[in-house]
Amino acid sequence: MKSPFYTAEHEAFRELMRRFVGNEIEPFAHEWDEAGEFPRALYAKAASIGLLGLGFPEEYGGVPADQFMKIVASQELARAGAVSASLMSHTIGSPPIARAARPEVKARVLPEVLAGRKISALAITEPGGGSDVANLRTKARRDGDHYIVSGEKTFITSGVRADYLTVAVRTGGEGASGVSLLLIEGDTPGLSRTKLKKMGWWASDTATLHFDDCRVPVENLIGEEGHGFKLIMHNFNSERMGMAASCTAYARVCLDEAIAYAKERKTFGKPIAQHQVIRHKLVDMAQRVAASQAMLEMLAWRLGQGESPVAEICMMKNQATQTMAYCASEAVQIFGGAGFMRGIKVERIYREVKVNAIGGGTEEIMKDLASRQMGL
Repeated sequence: MKSPFYTAEHEAFRELMRRFVGNEIEPFAHEWDEAGEFPRALYAKAASIGLLGLGFPEEYGGVPADQFMKIVASQELARAGAVSASLMSHTIGSPPIARAARPEVKARVLPEVLAGRKISALAITEPGGGSDVANLRTKARRDGDHYIVSGEKTFITSGVRADYLTVAVRTGGEGASGVSLLLIEGDTPGLSRTKLKKMGWWASDTATLHFDDCRVPVENLIGEEGHGFKLIMHNFNSERMGMAASCTAYARVCLDEAIAYAKERKTFGKPIAQHQVIRHKLVDMAQRVAASQAMLEMLAWRLGQGESPVAEICMMKNQATQTMAYCASEAVQIFGGAGFMRGIKVERIYREVKVNAIGGGTEEIMKDLASRQMGL
């Protein structure tokens, strides 16, 4: 049945994305995973099909896109089972710039990022805490026409290669009202980076950032002093929807891979898909994927109507990450010993379950935020 949410334009972009992923990412996904990085040239290739510009202002090289276009992009990227975290880090690093930076900063930064010539990242999490954004410790002290930044950020996606870092800092007193956002350029003296080794997302560079009295021009302040927390929270809704779309798609990839394998793999003289226990596993996976996709698309529609269903977005992220966890586990189980071997999608996706359940707001934080939005 044709979906009421996707137009001919959405479907044309889906085909474009599918060819891009099939030609430019999927054949190299395992190689890049083992190497721990992907070629920087991929950014320009992604920009050439409009992927990097989705949802950003046209005057800076952006491409108009509704929620469903973004879902298409996230879910087609997921078909490769890798890479998208760093490639798309600008979707969390650059929206605050587009929304609130000074016009001259937007004009200098955004065209470079959206053309794939520069890499943008968001730096909020600190070694002492991740989800407790209002109590971050990295300080920015005003000194004439500069801020002096000192502190650390960690688990930063694209942290090693980023040319532009959107950094949450404390410019004022305690709590949310003391938090601001600064754009810090990658070549700023006093900035150093330590690459981190991870359970999953191997091809996505992740770093700890060290700010040792970095001098940042005042004009690099994004929005007003003390308004950073609101910009960060606004950013989270978009990030969580993107993660939910990707996780639901990763779950579908696990389902598709498991079905294909179950039809080919034989035990006791017949394909394992003919064993009831395997058929039931596949049905349970399909049921959860379908429920997650339906919830995702209804929320996307509501956002398009101007609503801001924060509680449901939190629940959506959890629904998607839990669906991914279930389907990845069951897919590896169906593959058996083969599922434990590196080089296939279900093994790679299984390693990336936890980062999605933690990043963008942990499942526990999502439940607590949703309950508060519900008035509980």
